[in-house]
Amino acid sequence: MLAAAVLFGLWGIGGTLAHGVQERGTALAFGVLIAVGELVRSRAAVEGERETAPLASAGALAYALLGENAGAATHHGVAQVVAVTVTAGLLGGVPHLLAGRGPDPVDIARRVLSVAFAATCFQPPYNSGALAELVDPGPWYALWIVGVLVATGLCDAVVATALARSRTGWPFGPLLRDELRAMARIGSAVCATGAVMALTAAVAGLWALPVFALPLLLAQLSLHRCAGVRRTYRQTIASLARATEVAGHTPHGHAHRVAALSLAMGRELGLSQAERTALEYAALMHDIGQLSLVDPVEGGATASLPAWRQRRIALLGGAVVRQTGVAVKVALIVEAQADPYREQPLSARIVRTANAYDEMVRTAGAGGALAALERLRLATGRDHHPEVVAALARVLARATATAAGGPTGAGRVTHR
Repeated sequence: MLAAAVLFGLWGIGGTLAHGVQERGTALAFGVLIAVGELVRSRAAVEGERETAPLASAGALAYALLGENAGAATHHGVAQVVAVTVTAGLLGGVPHLLAGRGPDPVDIARRVLSVAFAATCFQPPYNSGALAELVDPGPWYALWIVGVLVATGLCDAVVATALARSRTGWPFGPLLRDELRAMARIGSAVCATGAVMALTAAVAGLWALPVFALPLLLAQLSLHRCAGVRRTYRQTIASLARATEVAGHTPHGHAHRVAALSLAMGRELGLSQAERTALEYAALMHDIGQLSLVDPVEGGATASLPAWRQRRIALLGGAVVRQTGVAVKVALIVEAQADPYREQPLSARIVRTANAYDEMVRTAGAGGALAALERLRLATGRDHHPEVVAALARVLARATATAAGGPTGAGRVTHR
C-alpha cells in the first residue's frame, strides 16, 4: 500500500507536469489550504495514537470533489488532485521535518490513496458529462457526493486497518472497529467539511475556503491543547504508578508491564479506544492500594494472597484513585479486580489475569512464561475467565513471533 501511494503520487505529479496545471489559481488555493492543514497537524497525545490533520484532509477531499468554481466548470482531473495533495502535504510537513518530527509515511499514504479514490469516483464522470446525465443538479448531486465520501471513508478505514495490521500483527477485526469508530467522530466532520467546501465553492468561489476552513482550523488548534492535557494526564498517572516501586512495595517495571499486557489483551478482545484508555490507567494503578498497608506484601505479589486480602487492597486502591481525580470508571476497575471473575467487568478480568501472569513469570524461573500460562489455564474454572486467558495466549504467541522477526509492535509484552 505504501508502494501504491508512492506510485499514485509519482503518476499524479508526472501527469500534471506533462499536461500542465489546469486552473492554476484554484490549484494554488487548495494547495495552500492543504499545506496549512499539514502545518498545524495535531501531535499524538500518547504513544500508539496517530497524529491528525483534519484541515488538510478536508481540503484535499474538497478539491477531489470540486466540479465548479463560482459557476464555471473546472477541468482538473485525478492526476492533478493527487499532485496538489502530495506536493502541498510535503511542503506543509517541511517545518515538522526540520523540527525532528516529520509526518508519518503511513498518514501520507492513507491520504493519497483516499483522495485518489474520491477523485476517481468523481472527476472522470463529472468531466465526461456522465454525472450530469446520471444525476441532475440538486439533491441527487449532493447525494452522489455523500455516497462518494462514505465509500472513501470505508476505503480509508480498510487501508488504515491493513497498514496497522502489517505493522503490529494485531487482529484485523478489532483494528477495523477502531477505525470505524474514529471515522464516526473526526472522520465524519472532515468528510462533511470537505463536501460543504466543494458545494459552496461551486457557487461562491474560492472565498468559501477560508470561511469553512477557519472553524476547522480553530478546532485543530484546540486539539493541540487537548493533546497536551492528555499527555500531562497520562504522565501524572504513570508517576503515581511508580510510587509503589519507589516505596518498595512492587518490583521495578511491574505496573508498566501489566499495563502493556492489558492493552494488548484489550485490543485482542475488541475494547474501544476509550475503554482501552481506562484499562491502561487502571492497570498502571492496580497495586496503588499497597501504599495504605502497614506491612507490605512480600515482593508485591498480590495474586497469591487470600481473597479477603486481595479485596482489601483493591478497595484501598480504588479509594486512592478516586482522590486523584481520575475518572470514576478507572477506580471501579481497580476495585473490581479482586472480585470473583464472574462478577467482574471485562476490564477488571484483564487486569487480574495480566497481573497474575506477570507475578507468576517473575517467580517461575526458566520457562516461566509457559508454566505461568498453563497455571492460568488450569485456574479458568475458579479465578480467571477462559476468554481472557485465551486472549493472553494469542498475545504471547504473537509477541513470540514478533521477537523471531515478524511484524513490529507486539514484542513489548514479552518476558525474558
